[in-house]
Amino acid sequence: MKRRKFLKNASLSTAAIAIAPTILSCKDNVKESDTQAIATIDTANNIPLVIATWDVKEATAKAWEVINNGGNALDAVEQGCMVEEANDKGQSVGKGGLPDRDGNVTLDACIMDKNGNCGAVVYLQNITHAVSVARKVMEETPHVMLAGDGARQFAISQGFQPEDLLTDASKKAWENWKLTSEYKPIINIENHDTIGMLAIDKNGDISGACTTSGLAYKMAGRVGDSPIIGSGLFIDNEIGGCVATGLGEEVVKTVGSFLVVELMRQGKSPQEACEEAISRIVNKPNSDYKNFQVGYIAVNKKGETGSYAIHEYFSMTKYQNEVNENIQADFIIKG
Repeated sequence: MKRRKFLKNASLSTAAIAIAPTILSCKDNVKESDTQAIATIDTANNIPLVIATWDVKEATAKAWEVINNGGNALDAVEQGCMVEEANDKGQSVGKGGLPDRDGNVTLDACIMDKNGNCGAVVYLQNITHAVSVARKVMEETPHVMLAGDGARQFAISQGFQPEDLLTDASKKAWENWKLTSEYKPIINIENHDTIGMLAIDKNGDISGACTTSGLAYKMAGRVGDSPIIGSGLFIDNEIGGCVATGLGEEVVKTVGSFLVVELMRQGKSPQEACEEAISRIVNKPNSDYKNFQVGYIAVNKKGETGSYAIHEYFSMTKYQNEVNENIQADFIIKG
């Protein structure tokens, strides 16, 4: 099922690991049988790999190509995300993205490497490859995040060519929306998505990236979770990584991607960590979770992966052992 239908439906309803004593004393203790299972995992069969939110096989194929040719995980996630940013038919990432309520396409993105270095851009206009600008922020400035016109001017100074990102199709969709929609957040019609990507290269190093055009018809200036390190993306090269998609405001409230990685640090598998992070959102007092969607994907240092969401139809694309496949994620709301 395509990414858009997912939001619509949601609105309707390297080797052996030694477990440290400090982890064994945590609340979520790892059983002896679990540690034995972990110890038997052959990491060589699990890495390299690439995972991404949604059905984005062309993006994961590009990232896999980079790694297969000897490239590192950072290059892989950047180039993989760039595929979707350039896809003007997607209407959710990069060129052709659906605009805000004023008709402006604004992009958010971040990237994070194996050493914990990171860069981000928010409210970026007229530059297609926001993820690449985020990498330039990480590598060429003393900062982590640049916003708005400052981010655009920086991008131009780095050689990025400005262009109009509002395609005819997205402009028509925006004009149709204006005929009937009120100027206030209407969560159940918000049509949005993100591509988040994680990769482990042949050296066993992890990097991640996240890029989006944000909520369709959002209020001007709105920024979601995607460019926020710890919310939309987090990497710890000793543990693993996580990226999020869905209603960013809810991800930010629980610092979701950081939470998933910390749960893995405590001994949970990527799947268990994603499930716990979703439970934290659903179980918050007065949570309106039936009317919004959040999904997580995660990978640990051993190449194990997990994915989970609030509602049905979220999916993860995984390229591993020469197989590029889309996998439907499990979800917490049944029936």
